[in-house]
Amino acid sequence: MAAVPTWTGREANALRQALRMSVTGFAEHLGAARRTVAKWSSQGNKVHLRADMQAALDTVLARTTPDVRERFAALVRAGTSDALADPATLPVRNTHTHTGGGGINDFDSDGDVRRRDLLTGMTISGITRPNAATLLQVLVAPRPRNDEPVALPLRQFARDVAAAKIAYQACRYEQVFAGLVALLPALEPTRADAEGEQRAQVDALASDLYHVVGSVLLKVGDKGMALIAAERSTRAASSSQDPVVMGASARIMTHALMSNGHSNQAQQLAEAAAETLRRGTRLASTDAVAVYGALLLRGAIAAARDDNRDHAKAMLDEASHAADRLGYDGNERWTGFGATNVLLHRVNIALTLGDAGTAIALARQVPLDKLGLAERKASLLVDVARAYTQWGRYEHGLYALRSAYEVAPEEIRCRPTVQRIASDLAVLTRGHVRSAVFDFAQHAGIRV
Repeated sequence: MAAVPTWTGREANALRQALRMSVTGFAEHLGAARRTVAKWSSQGNKVHLRADMQAALDTVLARTTPDVRERFAALVRAGTSDALADPATLPVRNTHTHTGGGGINDFDSDGDVRRRDLLTGMTISGITRPNAATLLQVLVAPRPRNDEPVALPLRQFARDVAAAKIAYQACRYEQVFAGLVALLPALEPTRADAEGEQRAQVDALASDLYHVVGSVLLKVGDKGMALIAAERSTRAASSSQDPVVMGASARIMTHALMSNGHSNQAQQLAEAAAETLRRGTRLASTDAVAVYGALLLRGAIAAARDDNRDHAKAMLDEASHAADRLGYDGNERWTGFGATNVLLHRVNIALTLGDAGTAIALARQVPLDKLGLAERKASLLVDVARAYTQWGRYEHGLYALRSAYEVAPEEIRCRPTVQRIASDLAVLTRGHVRSAVFDFAQHAGIRV
């Protein structure tokens, strides 16, 4: 069936009923607040959904079976009822009562979060073998009743979230997944045990945690579920009421929107979030400056993907001013932001705009000794490999891929972008270079 041009509450409710989900189940599947989904059900076409939720529903619909799509089309044609579905069709669940008001409980309440793991229906492909299947099973399988997660002390929870961030930036993705397996089930019990200022700290940590989830899902190519993780990060950040945390969470949302083909919305979100952060903090802290600059860089990439050269350049230049204001290459709020980071984005944007020669020239200016994060160094080398491949310098492209593999082997094994470059090189090269491409792909575990 044709895509939905604009999602209103009516179409969203039709999709929920076609999937035979309860309001609570559908809210959890989307990473939305239960009251939001209930509002769609009660107000129908009077409610027009936000761009990020439109994208999430696009993804959910695209992944449905033909039977579900047929039911959805019939419900849309007939007009869906404002009433909830017949209780006999709803999944059986256990309920419990949370303490406190607002925050994360708003989107996890009225359901047994302790029996839910990472994200329902998540699929991961391409993560380093042979442990991918085991990790996936642990992440998505319901926990047995006798294995209920327990709250963690706040200090330990903060350390574990930081460890997940560090492992992600070091491209140790198997370690990231192992950390998520332990952390995500403990999130809600930890928050339930927190009060007052500690509750806001847990909200901020939850935003960072879902940021990692979204980021690693984007690495392995699961764009739709990354968008849902980004939505959860955004909502947890809002509960924290910390403008820097909210700005940081907007970064993963812009990235997820871009990856799902919504570059214009991503650009607008990045620009708006950066301006909100500037007004709310006056950029009085290094954290605020770093997140502000990182948001501008995300917006610049989104503008380039939308072929808006002038806007991309303007946002890059403003990010450069922010880097000058910061004065050093750091990793405040896990941004890796600084003048070198701006230069890395100039490389990527030149490549995005189809100027491989400029991308190579800019890449030669990058001071590699200032790239302390393996993820950033590997991403630069992957961009260089793409540029050389576009430029017809295939042997140089292969060399860049090999260099990236030496820096971060898990990054090279899992990223769909790398697999596409390797496949292109396998097709485009001849003779000893082609043999070298196949040797490298076999060694790195890449299918070509």
